[in-house]
Amino acid sequence: MKKKKFGTYPFDKGIYKRMYQDKLWTMRQYSGFSSTEESNNRYLEIIQNGGTGLSVAFDLPTQMGYDSDHEMALGEVGKSGVPISTIEDMEAIFDNINLEEISVSMTINSTAAILLAFYIAVAKKKSLSLAKLRGTLQNDILKEYIARGTFIYPINHSLRITSDIFEYCQKNVPQFNPISISGYHIREAGSTAIQELAFTFSNAITYMEIAKQNKIDLKQLAKKFSFFFNSHKDFFEEVAKFRAARIIWAKIIKEKFGIDDIEAQLCRFHVQTGGSTLTAQQIDNNITRTSLQCLAAVLGGAQSIHTNAKDEAISLPSKENALTALKIQQIIAYETGITNYIDPVGDSSLVSDLTKKIVKETNKKINEIIKKGGTIHCIETGMIQKEIEESAIKYQNQIENKERIVVGVNAFETELENYELVNSAHQDNLNRIRELKLFKENRNLGKVNQSLEQLKKTSLSSKNLMDSLILCVENLCTLGEISDVLRDTFGVFEI
Repeated sequence: MKKKKFGTYPFDKGIYKRMYQDKLWTMRQYSGFSSTEESNNRYLEIIQNGGTGLSVAFDLPTQMGYDSDHEMALGEVGKSGVPISTIEDMEAIFDNINLEEISVSMTINSTAAILLAFYIAVAKKKSLSLAKLRGTLQNDILKEYIARGTFIYPINHSLRITSDIFEYCQKNVPQFNPISISGYHIREAGSTAIQELAFTFSNAITYMEIAKQNKIDLKQLAKKFSFFFNSHKDFFEEVAKFRAARIIWAKIIKEKFGIDDIEAQLCRFHVQTGGSTLTAQQIDNNITRTSLQCLAAVLGGAQSIHTNAKDEAISLPSKENALTALKIQQIIAYETGITNYIDPVGDSSLVSDLTKKIVKETNKKINEIIKKGGTIHCIETGMIQKEIEESAIKYQNQIENKERIVVGVNAFETELENYELVNSAHQDNLNRIRELKLFKENRNLGKVNQSLEQLKKTSLSSKNLMDSLILCVENLCTLGEISDVLRDTFGVFEI
């Protein structure tokens, strides 16, 4: 395929010269179900229905480093995504999927290195070329302390793991994006658009600085950085926000880090429509909300988009609703003619002025964070979290006071309808725990213990953790066992 030409610095009109005229954005659907088999079936359906990338959702125990049979996992197995405890689980979710041909995004942070180790081990087992693997590991631990709470270790140890992933991917998996810095969850927690950009880019600056300390090639790393933004309700503000993001990041890379390389200056980003904007009331209205938010992402120049299904405010999406959400992207891409134009609304004075305003206000807030001691200090003191909480309360008060209208919630209401929920099956969980018990019983425990001891030694040294992690999963150590070793050596973060 002919290589796309990059846009013009600072890339307000798009990172590529011809944008969607050359290639459409990647159409991802985020999914993961209570069993590995069900998740695999959904991924195959997504591919068969025109999806060009997979985005894997993991359940809460997997995100927090617990096996499905751990007491802390009780009641949460398979609830928010697929449970992954072993290499066999990872093999099962990608059964009959060619990992050299499909781009895979994994939304995982505290246990990102372990999930990457599973993924690499599966690819090696299938004799695939690591150089051909494409995808993205979220690996954005700072936003967990800020907005989501699925952290495990103290910040400094978490950042060591993040940096080890950078180094490993740069040397071994060159097409894989080792981080997707997420403003999405910051926005979902209640932030404003300005806060979303400012806190996201402050986190990104911190990752670059940690990588610099660890002597990682910053130019090559910046080329693999990607971002994950929310597409929220205010249509033109969102379009302008995406355009502003490219300008802000390009100037950070060029002016703060002194990297004068066009590819390194590109702000490549995935967009997901706003989950917090969906309502349990009148769920068909969510299709309209999602369509407009997807359109804003397209007009803003996203490289990858996920559209939420209409029922996600009340349950995991049904198969039909997930496919309808994908069709929203396909209709915008193939039926509207919008993709024939580069930055079609950028010359509007409204969008242009909004873009400039967002750039100015975001840079002001980034500088405030730097003056107050930097991102890590502002997280540890709770300053960033407090700002988001205040914004969330203000937004909710506006809804309750009807200063902000939400159709079907505080205006134009109808009687709440009943919907069939897609829930994890209790029997599936019992079967999973039995299978996990058998897996643990039928291993070479000598190899397991030896691998875990090697991991402990590596964690106490300054060596990169990834090779030890891959050895652990290849010798059938579980995610929980690996996480426990790191809990013992690193400790846990306490608020």
